[in-house]
Amino acid sequence: MSIPFAGPQIPTLVQHILDRIDLGQLNPGDVLDEADLSESHGISRTPVREAILYLEALGLVRRLPRKGAAIFRPTLEEFLAILEVHAKLEGQAAGLAARRLSRQGAEDLEAAVRACEAKAAQSPTDDPDGYYQLNLRFHACVAIASGNGVLLESLKTNARRLLAYYRARYRFQGAIPKSAQEHRAIARLITDRDSAGAEVLMQSHVQFDQVTAMDLLAALS
Repeated sequence: MSIPFAGPQIPTLVQHILDRIDLGQLNPGDVLDEADLSESHGISRTPVREAILYLEALGLVRRLPRKGAAIFRPTLEEFLAILEVHAKLEGQAAGLAARRLSRQGAEDLEAAVRACEAKAAQSPTDDPDGYYQLNLRFHACVAIASGNGVLLESLKTNARRLLAYYRARYRFQGAIPKSAQEHRAIARLITDRDSAGAEVLMQSHVQFDQVTAMDLLAALS
């Protein structure tokens, strides 16, 4: 991700916050403490505020009245709207990957699918966070195989608004084995060059119904 600032402080801080979101160390609603960030990075409040403004422009941070800023936590309506867009983007990536998959891309995709299958067989219920990291790798392989850098960056930004909820999804009974099975089916369509089929199945794979969305929002409220 290109962060448009001249000095090194703000991009470094932005990446630090993004990494913490990716790892689940910052979750929806968590407040970003300007003083703590300033002290821990040895910088003044000004670059901290600029970094937060940049993340706010990406939709990853929301200003709170008299409380500073917090990691974006959507309402149900916002969640469903973001999810609808994200499912379309993921589907488009899978469709393009089916058309453009390289030999290396196919090898990387197969490795990602096998890792998910192995984890699902070994730990179908007791390590949702571990499986989630493998899930991220599968989706990254598909996005990279799409060969579209703009789409890849859009997916990264949009996915970060939903990461905590996808991670929580794997705490549900049966979610991990089902996910691994769907990964195999999607990969098969991509390697078979079935662009339309891959797009449809990927959209279905990343979508939640409204009841599940409500459960996930409640779990992380």
